[in-house]
Amino acid sequence: MHMVGEYVVSIAAKLRGLSSSQLVAIVFYGFAGILLLISLPLTSFPPHLGFLSIISLITAYSLLSKRAWGPWLVFILLVTNTVFSLYTLYYVGLSNVLVALSMLTYAGLTWIVTAIVLIKIKREKSLTLVS
Repeated sequence: MHMVGEYVVSIAAKLRGLSSSQLVAIVFYGFAGILLLISLPLTSFPPHLGFLSIISLITAYSLLSKRAWGPWLVFILLVTNTVFSLYTLYYVGLSNVLVALSMLTYAGLTWIVTAIVLIKIKREKSLTLVS
């Protein structure tokens, strides 16, 4: 039990040191990953949902721990989430409005969060070049 408490304190310390834009990206990718994992049994376990959920959770971790490969995963998720959303929209169409709206929202949020992450990275790199 003692190690769990240290881990929670470590996560809380990391979260305090993040900007709001970093926190938004971490929450988005973490929430998307968990939501996709939850939807796996409801959709007969398609492998692409499992892949997207695992990559989303790994991306949330990489952004939280500020890994150098985090932005690459953000880009990979931008491409795969966009293709997944557009593919689903094409085949579902307007026959299921809830699925169509959720796919549009998912694709839009993916693009917005990717822009937030890339702007943050560019800003940090420009500050290190000036310093």
